[in-house]
Amino acid sequence: MQANGAGRESAELSCLGAAQNSESSSSSAAAAAAGGDGGGAHSNGLLRLLLSPADNGNGVGTSNGSSSSTATACGTSAAASSGSEVGSLKKKKRLSQAEEDVIRLIGQHLHGLGLNQTVDLLMQESGCRLEHSSASKFRNHVMEGEWDKAENDLNELRALMHSPNAIVRMKFLLLQQKYLEYLEDGKVLEALQVLRGELTPLKYNTDRIHVLSGYLMCSHAEDLRAKAEWEGKGGASRCRLLDKLQTYLPPSVMLPPRRLQNLLRQAVELQRDRCLYHNTKPDDSLDSVSLLADHVCSRKQFPCYTQQILTEHCNEVWFCKFSNDGTKLATGSKDTTVIIWQVDPESHQLKLLRTLEGHAYGVSYLAWSPDDTYLIACGPDDCSELWLWNVQTGELRTKMSQSHEDSLTSVAWNPDGKRFVTGGQRGQFYQCDLDGNLLDSWEGVRVQCLWCLSDGRTVLASDTHQRIRGYNFEDLADRNIVQEDHPIMSFTVSKNGRLAVLNVATQGVHLWDLQDRVLVRKYQGVTQGFYTIHSCFGGHNEDFIASGSEDHKVYIWHRRGELPIAELTGHTRTVNCVSWNPTVPGLMASASDDGTVRVWGPAPFLDSQEADTLNENGSTMDS
Repeated sequence: MQANGAGRESAELSCLGAAQNSESSSSSAAAAAAGGDGGGAHSNGLLRLLLSPADNGNGVGTSNGSSSSTATACGTSAAASSGSEVGSLKKKKRLSQAEEDVIRLIGQHLHGLGLNQTVDLLMQESGCRLEHSSASKFRNHVMEGEWDKAENDLNELRALMHSPNAIVRMKFLLLQQKYLEYLEDGKVLEALQVLRGELTPLKYNTDRIHVLSGYLMCSHAEDLRAKAEWEGKGGASRCRLLDKLQTYLPPSVMLPPRRLQNLLRQAVELQRDRCLYHNTKPDDSLDSVSLLADHVCSRKQFPCYTQQILTEHCNEVWFCKFSNDGTKLATGSKDTTVIIWQVDPESHQLKLLRTLEGHAYGVSYLAWSPDDTYLIACGPDDCSELWLWNVQTGELRTKMSQSHEDSLTSVAWNPDGKRFVTGGQRGQFYQCDLDGNLLDSWEGVRVQCLWCLSDGRTVLASDTHQRIRGYNFEDLADRNIVQEDHPIMSFTVSKNGRLAVLNVATQGVHLWDLQDRVLVRKYQGVTQGFYTIHSCFGGHNEDFIASGSEDHKVYIWHRRGELPIAELTGHTRTVNCVSWNPTVPGLMASASDDGTVRVWGPAPFLDSQEADTLNENGSTMDS
């Protein structure tokens, strides 16, 4: 009986608790009503059924049936309500910090789209807040141009900042905007008061204050906006101001502007960086990509497929080089000719433009002038002559030879296009003008390969001491930059002058940082003996490196990876030189001892089944 009494007391307490809840009390009232009317017998029967295990056969008195029924109904209702609340609490779990951050990022993005009601609902349902209440107030006052209130808000934000000096900087930015808006409105006295009475006492950035004071002399608003490089009074300049102010506030207080877009852009950039075959012009706009799938470039878009085989040379082809504007290709051969090819701007097919003849020893090196007007041709080791051709007219401008004992095997143009340097392994190192006149010479340097840096003063030369040195013809200074353990057969430098790709005898292809003077990477796969093989940078942003090889292949690496991403087959003898078109990133040429020049490009049009097979196998096409 004590157990029953306790149960009844517990039921009465539950009912009391339920009465405080509107839903529970209505359920209780319905249950009580059911017990008090003609349905009492049915209620008692249900009660007996429910309580039978606890009664142990003792039964319950009829006089107490109504109250027991009511209490039990109340208890049942309260329990149901309590269970519902527990279930609701379980569903509405506590959000992790990462989940709260995501909700805030989404809220900020939606707010930027003008979906403010959606943002309010999201924050209400999640229990998060988009930003600190003081920050919201500050934002509104800035956007409304209520500068005094915004300045007062800074005092509230002071406690939330990591750096105490941030308040002064933020106040300076606020007052600067206030000053400029007064000037634009023609309120010169008010602007002067801000400058003298508010900005100057901050004792911060006095140089900027001097600049601001100069704006007092502006005759009209357009002049002020132009000199101050300022959008003028209004939402645009105030939004820009808020972006600057936010940098001083922790992200927990106010999110950085357009944070979600920036994170998505970073994710896209990272995926592009990791994409082995990404070879298109970078586009910062998120509209150019799909955010619903990872970024992947197909190998079929990469210059891995033979588009054309040029067979006009009748002997080994030793060199090939695209012009700086990408519209022409020059090829030099053992057959004593240079052929100039025109690149079709639409189809990227090459057709013979003109042949330059008379190089008795063959042509082993070519260099385009910076404006592509001239082309210089050099021969092999026993050649003492150098030819300077006018490409437009096909006329020989200069045939230079200082001595029959010279060896002029390499050449490089000065960026000014008026001078060039040339040299060879017999100790010649000359600087000449376009008429072949000797301007300067450097004694005792046995040159293997040359390159002029963009500063117009420094000439890089690899020599027989397995090194690359920098030479300055103006002050006659030289310095060591690269030191290898084996002969450097050739090298090429990136457009920004920072990196150099070396073909090193018996070692292969090495990447050096010329500024830090360190070996960055050794690329694997290529077969390099003592033949002179010329490699190149290529693709958008020069992210790729390509080289010929003595195993008859062309190898391509991503600059950041040691293993080749493509091995191109088709040549039947050593591939001496590879040139990547500087303006068409999907076009590349290779010259070989088999007497052909191969032009490489993306895959031709394939039917869907063949395309799928290529995608799965990742194989290259042999022609």
